[in-house]
Amino acid sequence: MTSSRNPHFCRRTRREFLWQGGAGFASVALASLLGPRWLRGQSLIADGSQSNPLFGQEPASHLHHAPKAKSVIFLFMYGGPSQVDTFDYKPKLYPLDGKTIDVPTFGRQGKRPGGRVVGPKWRFRPYGQCGKYVSDLFPYLGHCVDDIAFVHSMYAESPIHGSGLLNMNCGRLISGHPSLGSWINYGLGSVNQNLPGYVVMLDPSGGPINGAKNWTNGYMPASFQGVPLRAEGTPILSLDPPPVLAQGRQRRLLDHLKRENQIHQESHPGNPELAARIAQFELAYRMQSAAPEAVDVGKESEATQQMYGLDQPKTADFGRKCLLARRLVERGVRFIQIYSGGGHNDDNWDAHGDLIFNHTRHAGRTDRPIAALLTDLKQRGLLDQTLVVWGGEFGRQPTAEYAEGTGRDHNSWGFTMWLAGGGIRGGVSVGETDELGSKAVRDRFHVKNLHATILHLLGLDPNGLSFFFNGLDQKLVGVEGARPIQQILA
Repeated sequence: MTSSRNPHFCRRTRREFLWQGGAGFASVALASLLGPRWLRGQSLIADGSQSNPLFGQEPASHLHHAPKAKSVIFLFMYGGPSQVDTFDYKPKLYPLDGKTIDVPTFGRQGKRPGGRVVGPKWRFRPYGQCGKYVSDLFPYLGHCVDDIAFVHSMYAESPIHGSGLLNMNCGRLISGHPSLGSWINYGLGSVNQNLPGYVVMLDPSGGPINGAKNWTNGYMPASFQGVPLRAEGTPILSLDPPPVLAQGRQRRLLDHLKRENQIHQESHPGNPELAARIAQFELAYRMQSAAPEAVDVGKESEATQQMYGLDQPKTADFGRKCLLARRLVERGVRFIQIYSGGGHNDDNWDAHGDLIFNHTRHAGRTDRPIAALLTDLKQRGLLDQTLVVWGGEFGRQPTAEYAEGTGRDHNSWGFTMWLAGGGIRGGVSVGETDELGSKAVRDRFHVKNLHATILHLLGLDPNGLSFFFNGLDQKLVGVEGARPIQQILA
């Protein structure tokens, strides 16, 4: 009998058969804890098509291909920024302002045949050698367009915040699957053993809907989950030891716990959660000294702090987070996600009511810090190895949601995201929405294509990187796979 999925099934060893039948679940998770020497250049697919490190063969000493980027900074504009008011210039929308037209939409209010047009509320101007038109909402970022690739034809599966966030962060509409940062750290391993490989910084108004499900490790070991980091005060909550554990007592306690856990592990081999617990105890101990140093922006020059806007109340919070992201990249953190917007209503980019107030507020808080981040990375020679991603869970419609006002409903049929840095062609725009900005019509790219692009630039094969769980070779891009966005690759 031959498996249609695997023509080599009959030639498998007993160990391979047991792994395929279920005994390998713990082995996969445990191997992921052993670091990049087990994972480099390996597609964790047990189909007999290539060497699998879990079966004991020598792994390759390289990634799937040469990486262009070493780290990712994902600037997440929670709530859904309006593409036609930011980076997707639609001049034909201006004269239609206030008119009712037939344009199919699909948002929070469901599918509609048309509505009242809300014309763009800001002027667009050309910037850079590429002549890219950018809204007056982003005068600082306008000067960075020659380093940015704009993708104007993104589309997603859901126009609802909860499932849209999971789609963008985890590649699925339902919870329980590992997030993008977890996949990256699983595939590459950690560079800095004293800091978490995956850091999340939230808006001061609170986290996004779904909370920690957006940076979850899913079915991977807990060591791959994102770690919330605060820009001020104690960087990681509950990290500082209590006074009773001073004067070396904490180290002696951890050593004792480690010995007891190792004894338990010897009698219960293949327990990935126990191995993860040991590793997390040690990481937390090392972070007690490493994390405060990493977030100490006071060590930066006054000119650098001013460039990020730390001297202005409006930009200080997001600017501090962007500056921290640069410092974390310098220290080898693989994946950093910064949220602009949290909570509800005008605390995020979800402009259902007053678009002008909402987008002026959030663009004003982020424009200068993001431009400073790109400029600073470039000046320090870090931009070539750092991939910066900007966008939300979806965009917004060209029509109003309500009978009055300037608010726009959600739009997952067509929106804009941009990328800059490691391996990206700057000064290009790819894909198009229709003349009203309501739907992607040329070179359409799904969220999976964005994920595939990120993994590819990090040297990982998006269709090869997998984690065996629940009887399937799970992938960030799904079993059907996805191709990177070739037009923006340098």
